[in-house]
Amino acid sequence: MSMSLPICPCQINPSSDDIHAPLLYQDCCQPYHDGLLNNEADKDHGVKPESAERLMRSRYSAFVLIKPEYIVKTTLPAQQKLLDIQAIESWAKETVWAGLEIIKHTPKLGKRHAQVEFKAYFNISDNTADSLEEKRQAHHELSAFVKVTDKANNDARWYFLDPTVEMTVTQKQPCICGSGEKFKRCCGIYLG
Repeated sequence: MSMSLPICPCQINPSSDDIHAPLLYQDCCQPYHDGLLNNEADKDHGVKPESAERLMRSRYSAFVLIKPEYIVKTTLPAQQKLLDIQAIESWAKETVWAGLEIIKHTPKLGKRHAQVEFKAYFNISDNTADSLEEKRQAHHELSAFVKVTDKANNDARWYFLDPTVEMTVTQKQPCICGSGEKFKRCCGIYLG
């Protein structure tokens, strides 16, 4: 059963009042979440984000809505088993999310990569004796993404390249994205 939210979490931008027609969750990130999480047996035919920015937005919404499985499944497959799903879930639950600001989307870096610079806003409580107010903080990041093509199905999907995952890959090994290029000339540029 899907939860219907009024405005999609990725549409809330606390640094701007310039949202003329924010999208509802059901019209924005929900199809991506449902397409990947509910169609496990047929995951190649679900609705996929068409750009790195859309994937980034859907991942932000997954953090807000505490969908750690989506975060894992939208990370590059070679990195997925190295992620701690319980830690992702705990962090999502403990964070009071306050909005998302896309600063810049660079849709084409080389053959298959893209970058999204963003700020994810969250509130922290100041529990000192003098103050019980919440203070807004921002997580500012420049994220890298790779579009992986499954040659068997002639299907392409965007994935997040997680720079925090410790991997033992040499620069001359084949790339972890399966491109056939050497790691140092492909994803290594963005993970190094």
